[in-house]
Amino acid sequence: MLIGVPKEVKNHEYRVGLIPSSVRELIHHGHKVVVETAAGSGVGFSDDDYRNAGASIAGTAQEIFDSVEMVVKVKEPQPGEYAQLREGQLLFTYLHLAPDEAQTRGLMDSGCVAVAYETVTSARGGLPLLTPMSEVAGRMSVQVGAHCLEKEQGGSGMLLGGVPGVAASKVVIIGGGVSGTNAARMAMGMEAAVTVIDRSLQRLNELDMQFGPTLNTIYSTVDAIESHVAGADLVIGAVLVPGAAAPKLVTRDMLKNMRPGSVVVDIAIDQGGCFETSRGTTHDNPTYVEEDVVHYCVTNMPGAVARTSTFALNNATLPFTLALADKGYKRALAEDPHLMEGLNVAMGKVTYKAVADAHGMTYVAPQEALGL
Repeated sequence: MLIGVPKEVKNHEYRVGLIPSSVRELIHHGHKVVVETAAGSGVGFSDDDYRNAGASIAGTAQEIFDSVEMVVKVKEPQPGEYAQLREGQLLFTYLHLAPDEAQTRGLMDSGCVAVAYETVTSARGGLPLLTPMSEVAGRMSVQVGAHCLEKEQGGSGMLLGGVPGVAASKVVIIGGGVSGTNAARMAMGMEAAVTVIDRSLQRLNELDMQFGPTLNTIYSTVDAIESHVAGADLVIGAVLVPGAAAPKLVTRDMLKNMRPGSVVVDIAIDQGGCFETSRGTTHDNPTYVEEDVVHYCVTNMPGAVARTSTFALNNATLPFTLALADKGYKRALAEDPHLMEGLNVAMGKVTYKAVADAHGMTYVAPQEALGL
């Protein structure tokens, strides 16, 4: 199979779909890979690194979209990219379609077969291709939250861990999944006072066993969220409904009760965000203030630590990339129900129910869309 890797074009997105070692593995399996020039420069890989791994170099993204059978990316295609996709072409990347009707329609119009990293499942019910970026975003959320609490950044001037004789900052994490757990680990390491709110008693028990009595675990209700948000210095939204738009768990009225200069970090912003006041931001201009609260809502947080993120992502995606290339997408999807869960759009049809429901579109079962 001929596989293409275009350079990412989203604001300050430096990650790359395939690193040279992944390219070498694909070529070892008998495939051909073409990489857009400078696609890996943001993470320290030159065109020669890719040539040495066996890839050929294309001068433009258009050359890749026009020629390859499979496009491997990191972020969702931007309007100029999904306009270049063609019927039957395989796209393997993050999509986050539930809050993005324009992209959904663009992919449908192209007739491509779009498999989303974030909805591929595992035998244990996890999301193996979302997990590495959730780990990165969770850890980053505390790092950026601590920075935003500094006075110069518009924050209240709080040091996350306090100092002897001065109370530590209060960090509330809504959602105890992969992102929330990694956020808790980092915040506790910085000696903040940390509370995790989740609706799963089993998950809260697991977190209690993992972190012990220094972590406060609270069952999620409207009242619990309202009361803990009001007293927090930093609130991290780490809520995930796979493939669907994130629920708005923190209302504007709740934010009004926070101390001016408090900070919220919305990890769920890729799926629309879990704060009523959230709107996507960029690494160029990452924050804004509403209700006297600093909001950090960057839609590609892991792009800030692109090298770590790219390696972590490739570790997770490569086996699936190989399966799609070795078998062709129809056979690969038919033989792996977990990979089939990743199919969001195919041949002009929406094949992931949560996406169809989010946009009021007709849902078509993936097997039917592929003629299986």
